[in-house]
Amino acid sequence: MNSLHGKVAAVLGASAEAGTGWAIAEALASAGAKVVVAARSEAPLKKLAAKIDGAYTVCDAGNEVQIEAFLQTAVDRFGELDIAVNAAGLPVLGLIGDSDSNRLQAAIDVNYLANVHFVKHAAERIGMDGSIVIVSSLSTTHPIVPNFAYACAKAASDCLVRYAALEYGPRNIRINSIQPGAIVSDLSRELFSSSEVTKLFEKEVPLGRLGCPSDFANAVLWLAGPAYVTGLNLPVCGGAQLTRFPYLSEMPGAGSAWEGTGQNLFDRERADRATKGLKSG
Repeated sequence: MNSLHGKVAAVLGASAEAGTGWAIAEALASAGAKVVVAARSEAPLKKLAAKIDGAYTVCDAGNEVQIEAFLQTAVDRFGELDIAVNAAGLPVLGLIGDSDSNRLQAAIDVNYLANVHFVKHAAERIGMDGSIVIVSSLSTTHPIVPNFAYACAKAASDCLVRYAALEYGPRNIRINSIQPGAIVSDLSRELFSSSEVTKLFEKEVPLGRLGCPSDFANAVLWLAGPAYVTGLNLPVCGGAQLTRFPYLSEMPGAGSAWEGTGQNLFDRERADRATKGLKSG
């Protein structure tokens, strides 16, 4: 394991306890880094920050001003920034034929433009010698219907990584992305609550199991250290880059029953509050 003692890390998208961002923050802290975490949901951030003896700030990944303020918090709190990880994502689901401008823009804002802002402001604060990691998706290279808007925006972020690696390489800032395959996490809990769906996905993974948040945290730990790589889009998927995702027609109910809402923690909390408000009214 890389020793990150004396390093300061910032992790965006870390409010779901069973999520990738949370696992990444814990792994970085276990390796010795001081960690600042951010997301839109404050209560779990407070819990995570206390657990890892770090700090937190509320941040909407679609808001450049908030992204910059979050990264500055790491510098203000711990004196510097060495490692920055953006694990935030917005799973906009739907078919091309059903798409509309608002949903497409939402996918672009969080899954691509947010990464442009993140890289820009993180690199400014790192200055020299550091690591920036973007959590992308294997769906950028291996289509899985109905994820086109999400996947296309993440693919733009993978391209961004390659350009950023050239721009910031002279300052020894290493910029990479990881491409998770099928993952059992907070965001996919509805999808993999079905044993039929789980078996379909596992069949396409050479290592025979779905990924878990710690698998992706381990990859980020390597990239956060002195690894001699930059501009890399790294598949972290148990070998599934050699196969494919299941087709929509293979899913139980041909997709109608398996895709779930794709809502992240913040949006579920907001929907729950709205429902309670209606009931109480």
